[in-house]
Amino acid sequence: MRLQIFDVIFDVEHGACSLLTADNNRRLMVDCGHNATTGWKPGSYLLEQDIPMLDMLAITNYDEDHASGANDLFDKVRVEWLLRNNSVSGATIKNLKREDGLGPGIERLAHAMDYVFTGPGAPLVPEPVFQGVSRQVFFNQYPRFDDENNLSKVVFVKCHGIGVMFPGDLEKAGFLELLKQESFKQALRETNVYVASHHGREDGCCDETVPFLLSVYYVVISDKGYQYDTQNTIPFYSRIAMGGGFGHEPLRKVLTTRCDGRIAFEFNPGSWGPRQ
Repeated sequence: MRLQIFDVIFDVEHGACSLLTADNNRRLMVDCGHNATTGWKPGSYLLEQDIPMLDMLAITNYDEDHASGANDLFDKVRVEWLLRNNSVSGATIKNLKREDGLGPGIERLAHAMDYVFTGPGAPLVPEPVFQGVSRQVFFNQYPRFDDENNLSKVVFVKCHGIGVMFPGDLEKAGFLELLKQESFKQALRETNVYVASHHGREDGCCDETVPFLLSVYYVVISDKGYQYDTQNTIPFYSRIAMGGGFGHEPLRKVLTTRCDGRIAFEFNPGSWGPRQ
């Protein structure tokens, strides 16, 4: 059988939501934001695709824009596994969000963390195997860090040897701490598709990571209209990426959901690339 894996980065404005489907039809969703303008929601989308069950949900960041579709997701489909920064409990999230306010998605996620996926009554489901995919995660510990962005869980997946990194909303201090780990440096070296931290904002750029990001072809920014100076970082990311073909364009280095909408990558043995 010819293996095909699709990594889809959805247009959820200044949020985050991606879906990876392995050859054995196991599915990993990274974050579960939604699009308030179009009404797109992750659980409804999965049902429309006749997918009643999600094998694993990975949450990179404990801000509402990474989890705004959690109610729709948990209500519409069964989620078997939750991958997260497990140094942070649901109760801790509620405490951290006391100043900014607890959005409905994060509130549902925090409840699920403490009462659905951990503790008494948690489903005893074997960890799913994603054929053709390997996975590593990196995160800073609470309370060494006590801000949501630097507690982001970096998810690094390799699809037939092609590395895709989701760093959440990690900022410079968090990057510098993780760079103390040789395994994180190696993951950066093996990254070919880099999803820009903090939706491309300047505080998600870390110059110290650049010497390791030597194999990046595409940088993807999940954003919408001109907000938070996200477009000001295009030169930084263009310097990192080697670029490649995209649609009818012979060379693109930085892709954005703002301009390109939903972005997908197809990974096959011996070949890979973006598709529209």
